Amino acid sequence: MQRIPNFLSHLLNLVVVLGIVGLFQVALAQSNGPVQDATHQGNVTTEPSRIATRPLAGSPEQKTAPPANSSALVIGPGDEVEVAVYGAPDLSGHTRVSADGNISMPLIGYVRIAGLSSSEAEAAIETQLQQNNIVNDPQVSVYIKEYTSSGISVAGEVNRPGVYSALGPHRLFDILQTAGGLSEKASGSVTISHKGNEEDPVTVELSKNPAEMVRSNVALHPGDTVFVAKAAMVYVLGEVNRPGAYILNSTGVVTVLQLVAAAAGPTHTAAVGGTRMLRRTPSGLQELPVPLKALLRGKTADIPVLAEDILFVPSSRIKDFVAASTVVATSTATAAVYRVF
Repeated sequence: MQRIPNFLSHLLNLVVVLGIVGLFQVALAQSNGPVQDATHQGNVTTEPSRIATRPLAGSPEQKTAPPANSSALVIGPGDEVEVAVYGAPDLSGHTRVSADGNISMPLIGYVRIAGLSSSEAEAAIETQLQQNNIVNDPQVSVYIKEYTSSGISVAGEVNRPGVYSALGPHRLFDILQTAGGLSEKASGSVTISHKGNEEDPVTVELSKNPAEMVRSNVALHPGDTVFVAKAAMVYVLGEVNRPGAYILNSTGVVTVLQLVAAAAGPTHTAAVGGTRMLRRTPSGLQELPVPLKALLRGKTADIPVLAEDILFVPSSRIKDFVAASTVVATSTATAAVYRVF
């Protein structure tokens, strides 16, 4: 009978020891488990993320492209493109975008690429090749050899008006310089019409102030139109030392004395008392007497000059005033252009 309690005592001790060992193993497993789980979890989540961001060529994910930036160069009708399909020279070639925005390719027919960037055009062609079972894993390259629809148009008073390439970034002064600079009749006002927003043009006033020049050198985008306005002009003819056309300053406020001074004053043969002003009105040319002698002596208030006015100082040898038509013809013959500051 004494052996039974001893046996039970040994059994109880064994259970306690096994329990302690089991608790130790559980504690050890819990301390090692999170590290192993974290490592395993990192292997699971990191790899699919990498695969998702790099889909196989030709997959639907690869064909989905973000909307094109309004300032990016896009393909348009008339553009000259070079299409290359890797491993399929028969599908490659040089072509021009048709008026309806398509290009024709062997085996797949027409593909619309107008309005797309070069990378978006590549994706569109790859989709067509795969959908028509022409190439299983197509790799397409589209190179735009000439943009004819996305240039920047320059018109108005520049020396070489026309359409200029928009490849690379452009600013206002860059494109004006490309167009040969401003003509002698240009004003300081430039109107910019942005593509897609033609109803709301932007007017930029060119200034000689360096800080203002930096601010006026605005960015241009493909399809924009730049128009340089003609300056308001007045004309001085007859017996002055420097007859010709004079560009009004930015304020447009010029007087007779300022205009005569810009023309280097009357000549010694001038009949100052017979000076006249010709002004264009809705009813035709109007002749206005100008008391230039009194103005030069400071005996009367100066007279403002309006745009397109013609100031004529006759010669003392001419008694009769030259006819208005003769004066206008003379203004065309004397083509010198000056500025009034």
